[in-house]
This record gives sequence, C-alpha cells and structure tokens, in this order.
Amino acid sequence: MQREATSWAAAEFKDIDLGDQRLNKRAVLLAERLAEKPTASIPSACGGWAETAAAYRFLAQDELDWRDILAPHWQSSAERMRACEVVLCIQDTTELDFNGQAIAGLGPLSYEAQRGLYLHPTYAVTPAREPLGVLDAYMWAREPKGADGVRPGIKESTRWTEGYERVAEQAAALPATRLVYVADRESDIMALMVKAKELGHPADWLLRSQHNRTLPGGGKLWDQVTAGKPVGRIHFTLAARQAQPARAVRQQVWAQRVALPDAAGGVVSATCIVAREVDPPAGVKPIEWRLLSNREVDDLDAAAQLIDWYRARWEVGVSR
Repeated sequence: MQREATSWAAAEFKDIDLGDQRLNKRAVLLAERLAEKPTASIPSACGGWAETAAAYRFLAQDELDWRDILAPHWQSSAERMRACEVVLCIQDTTELDFNGQAIAGLGPLSYEAQRGLYLHPTYAVTPAREPLGVLDAYMWAREPKGADGVRPGIKESTRWTEGYERVAEQAAALPATRLVYVADRESDIMALMVKAKELGHPADWLLRSQHNRTLPGGGKLWDQVTAGKPVGRIHFTLAARQAQPARAVRQQVWAQRVALPDAAGGVVSATCIVAREVDPPAGVKPIEWRLLSNREVDDLDAAAQLIDWYRARWEVGVSR
C-alpha cells in the first residue's frame, strides 16, 4: 500500500499541540489553504462553506492564543537556522487594519479613528535571501491618546529592545550560528545598543542610523565619518520596488569606529558606515544609507558585507 505524502504544513506544524487533535488538524489545513491563496479572504481560500464555517469556529476558540499556533513554526525555523553559518534576523512593524469591524481589543493606528493592531515580527533569512521563517512576534493595540494629547501605556520603542533580546536568546541556543539583528531607522535607540552591550553582544546588530548624534569630542556623527577618507566604492543592482524598476547603483563608502554617548555618562562603541550613491540617474533621488553596527570594519569588504546584509531587508519584501 502506498503511503500518502506528508504536506509541508503537516511537517512544519508536526509538534503542534492545541489540546485537541481536531484543532491540530484544522490548524494544519488552514495553514495550507491560506498559503495557497495568501491574499484571499477566508471564504475564498477555503474549499466550500463547510470548511469556511470550520475555519471561523477554529478562530473563535477563546482558549487559543496566536502564539500557541505559531510555536511549532518558531521551532522549525530555529532548526533551519541551526544549519546556517549566518542568519539575518530582520525586524519591522506593520499595521493590521480592522477598521469598520466590530472587534474587541483594537486600538488606533496611524490615525486615531483607524482601528486595528500593530505586529512586530522577526523574520529570519540567510545572507543569500533564503527564507528560514518567523522567529518571534510582538503584537499590541495602542491606547487612545488622552485629553492632553499623550498616549498612555508602555513606550512603543520597547519593541525594538525586546526584539533584540529575543534574538539574543536564540543566539545562546544556536552557538554555531551567527545571528545578526537587522532593523531600520526606528530601531536607532540607545537603549537597544546599551542592552546589547550589557548582554555581551550575543547577537550582532545592524541598524539604519536615524540620529546624527553629537560625539563626545564635539562634532556630529555623520559629518565626522564622511570627513575621513572613503574605504572605497561598491556597486550592485537595486531590486525593483514600489513601482520603481531595478537599476544599477554605485556608492562611495566611509566607515569609522566611533564612541556614542549612552546618556548615562558612558559610551557604546560602534561602527558607522555611510554609503552614498555616486552619479544617480537624472531625476532620481540618490540612495544614501547610514548604518550602525557593533561589528568592526577594517576594509571595504567588511563594509560591503554589512551593506549587503542591510539590503536584505529591502529585498525580501519587508515593507516600511
């Protein structure tokens, strides 16, 4: 008798335990259906009304938490990471817009009248852009602003520091794999860098610089770095995005080790890289990236590697 092949979802969620075998099977089937039609509604993705009704019953289970459903995928992602020398752990935030729907527990989005949730996942890929899976996710509903215009609750920037801490925990469990926390401008907060320093940098960090900080000796960060001698030039093809075609890019690169004040009388040692486009096409805004990392950069190859790793967050479809 021929054995039926195991589906990818059954393999990915092989260790799922929702307390009932029927719920386990429904979770696997729903993952298969939504993966086949990722942009479809639940009724459009499911195979008929009976399956649709079962999907809604599954999602209405009050005792289930979204983390329970994702837990086996997180475990499978970590196992794939174990086989890699370097893994880029890309973080960003997206809005889950449920505006106009009567759902309890929602909060404001970009506008106070919008209703929904915020989701901050960590997505693991190899430097070659091979997806390995989601490692972690932080989800929350914003509190409405008070009469004074101030929004109560914990600081939302906490998600970046906590995100690094979760990556650091993964790094401790994967000693043969180098994990690199990669994030955009919102992550440029001193609390994250201080936390990484306190933990001993179990995972590397690579952030896009947002703040042109004043350095201990005076002067501004970006000005000081670009006042030095460039380490060289790089070239690459920028992938198509947001209706913009792919194009060739050449950048001049500066890299310098700097001491960043930590607002507590100390400093955090970091490398600042500035990659500035040379001779962009007419009418096109030059691409300039300013990056910060705990990693030391001794030459153009090391700088180019970090720039390539940062580019991964653009090229795997993580929106900003």
